[in-house]
Amino acid sequence: MSVYTTLSLQEVQAFAAPYGLEVIELNPIQGGIQNTNYFIVCADSSQFVLTLFENMDANAAGEIIPVLERLAEQGLPVPVPLKCDGQYIQILKDKPAQIAPRMSGKHPMPSTVEQVEQIAIAQAKMHIALKDFPLQRQSARDHAYWYNVARQIKPTLDVADTALLNNLLGLYEALTMMYPDRPKGFIHSDLFRDNTLFEGNQLKGILDFYELNRDELLFDIAITLNDFCTEYPEVTLNEEKAMAFLNAYSSIRPLTSDEKACLELYLAMAAGRFWMMRLQVAQMNAAEGRTGDDILQKNPLEMRNMLVERLKFVTA
Repeated sequence: MSVYTTLSLQEVQAFAAPYGLEVIELNPIQGGIQNTNYFIVCADSSQFVLTLFENMDANAAGEIIPVLERLAEQGLPVPVPLKCDGQYIQILKDKPAQIAPRMSGKHPMPSTVEQVEQIAIAQAKMHIALKDFPLQRQSARDHAYWYNVARQIKPTLDVADTALLNNLLGLYEALTMMYPDRPKGFIHSDLFRDNTLFEGNQLKGILDFYELNRDELLFDIAITLNDFCTEYPEVTLNEEKAMAFLNAYSSIRPLTSDEKACLELYLAMAAGRFWMMRLQVAQMNAAEGRTGDDILQKNPLEMRNMLVERLKFVTA
C-alpha cells in the first residue's frame, strides 16, 4: 500500500463528498506494493481508507467485493467498501478508486501464539466459505502465473540464484506428482502480518484481498505460516508457533495426507514465489522511475534466505 499517485486534501474532499463524508485530514499509507492508499479522517472523527488501483480497471477492482460480502456474512473481520450512487468503485484521477472503513488494531509484530491460532482459524474459515464461490478473475496469480514470472526473471539471475530456482521448481514437479490430493479454492495469497490487525490477541481485521485467486489452499497456508511464525531478519521457523498454527487450522479444515506430505515443500515454494515477486516489483519500479519515501520496496534477499532455509527440510 505505497503511494504512487499523489492526492491533495482538496481532491479527496471533492471525491468523498458524494459519500456524505466531510474529510478534514489525509495521510499516506506505507506498506504493501501494489496500490495507492491513504487514511482519511472525517469531521465526525470517523476514519476510512481510500484506495486507488494502479494496475486494474474498474471491473477488476470491483471483482472481489462480493467475496468481502460473503466473508463478512460469515463473521470474518473484512473491510467491505462503501457505496456511492449504488456503486462500490468510482474514478479518481482516471483510476478506479474506493473508500472502505478503517479497521482498528495493529499489525502483530512480533506475533504471539494466540494470534497465530486466531489467523489460522480465520484462514480455514475463509477457505471453506470461498471453496465453491462463483468468481472469475480477470487475472489469476496461480502457479502458472508464478512460473511465468520465474521464467521472465531467470535471465537476470546469477549462476547461484539460477541453480537455486531450478532446484526449487524441480522438487515441486517431482513431489506434486507423487502427492496429487491438494484441494483448490479461492485463497487470499498475501496474508502476511501487515495485512492483519489485532487488538491484543483478538483478530480485528483482514486486509488487502487484491491478490485473491483460485489456487491450492496449501499455498495460502504456507504463505501465512511462513510469515506469522518467522521473526525477521532471522528466517528460521518458530516450531511452537508453526504447530499452533497447523493445529488451529486443522480444527476447522483438516489437511489431506498429501497436503501434509507437501507442506515443507510449499513453505519453500511460498518463499520462492515472494522472492520472484519482490525482484519483479524492484525491476518494475526501476523501469518506471518510482522512487521516494512513499514507495515501499520489500527486500527480495529476505525471501531468498527463507527459501534456502526451508529447502533444508525438503526431500524428493
